[in-house]
Amino acid sequence: MPLKYLHTMVRVKNLEKSMAFYELLGLQETRRMESEGGRFTLVFMAPPGQEECPVELTYNWDGDDALPDDSRHFGHLAYEVDDVYATCQHLMDNGVTINRPPRDGRMAFVRSPDNISVELLQAGDAQAPAEPWASMDNTGHW
Repeated sequence: MPLKYLHTMVRVKNLEKSMAFYELLGLQETRRMESEGGRFTLVFMAPPGQEECPVELTYNWDGDDALPDDSRHFGHLAYEVDDVYATCQHLMDNGVTINRPPRDGRMAFVRSPDNISVELLQAGDAQAPAEPWASMDNTGHW
């Protein structure tokens, strides 16, 4: 029986803030669906050239108080990046907290505005440990 990956869905409280976060990661909106009757918006975002692997941001117009504040109902999203240090620096420069710094030159974790854990993995071999990352402590949890 063939199987085809479609997308991963996460619920968001503030669509614009969440989209801005995923845009910082390099994702772009690939399609959008608004349901007047259902009172929700779906925004699909994916890395350029990888439109077949989107994350679906689901925004309920009337709010979503059922979202847990730590998002532990969900595992994490993971993206491979060309330079984990440069990516983390870019995110930090734009106000994103690095929850688990890439001390090993290989892996970092950040959180979206909706507390979705996002893992960043260095493409290829790990980079050599470098400051400020090597001595940076964890912040919060991922």
